[in-house]
Amino acid sequence: MSATLRLGSRASRLALVQAEAVAAALGGAEVVAVKTDDGALGDKSRFVRGVETAILEAEVDLGVHSAKDLPGEIPAGLVLAGVPGREDPRDAFIGEAASLAELAQGGRIGTSSLRRRSQLLALRPDLEIAELRGNVDTRLEKLAGGDYDGIVLAAAGLARLGRDGEAAFAFGLDELTPSPGQGTLALEARADDADATAAAGRITDRAALVELTAERAAAAALGGSCETPIGVCARFEDGELVVRGYAGLPDGSEWVRDRVAGDPDQPAALGEALAQRMLATGAAEILARVAA
Repeated sequence: MSATLRLGSRASRLALVQAEAVAAALGGAEVVAVKTDDGALGDKSRFVRGVETAILEAEVDLGVHSAKDLPGEIPAGLVLAGVPGREDPRDAFIGEAASLAELAQGGRIGTSSLRRRSQLLALRPDLEIAELRGNVDTRLEKLAGGDYDGIVLAAAGLARLGRDGEAAFAFGLDELTPSPGQGTLALEARADDADATAAAGRITDRAALVELTAERAAAAALGGSCETPIGVCARFEDGELVVRGYAGLPDGSEWVRDRVAGDPDQPAALGEALAQRMLATGAAEILARVAA
């Protein structure tokens, strides 16, 4: 069955590389590039709408998404059918520095992410955070052109494109807490398509699924969106599931960090517990001000 599956993907180079990796894991499948919605900048769901429509209309059998782009609410008729093994979820710095402390005073750092902006400024308010958009290759070209002293990208994207050697260092999870789902792929299928769902299940990695479940539960409880400066990352550590969270103002002037650890068999409950602790200790007020 796997050889006949059609995998829907965005047409970007990174998205197609990810889909080809899934096709290989399935033992062979056809990758179909799907036109995506050109919605408003900052609306990550525009990256998945076209693929979801193609699944619902039976033009493809499975959608392959970067999990961090997948909205908390999945459309009726679709299910999250599988989660392959996860890449490094951390953010990576590309530039002339071996650590955050070594960044030059007032350095110009490129990112389009409010989450990264908030956390960078929380740690180094002297930095100049400048807008940086485009795919991974475009962003690296802009850095090479001298527009920035450094840029921040997902380590996973660099690795999947074979460009991880260009990273100077990866941020610690308590420095820049990643976006929920970062480094993870999510496979969507029609709820009534048992064959596609079973195929996705066969290549699902339990640890990746558990971590993603905790992260999505925390993000939903925090009320986060693609325009909210929040980070959530769950990782297995010493047999426990550790869930870290961050919420802050875009300028980094106020923020809340927390973490919980517990039973990996209760990932959603752990994610929700983290969110409730954060909301009770100031995140609710911060996020309300961001949304205002």
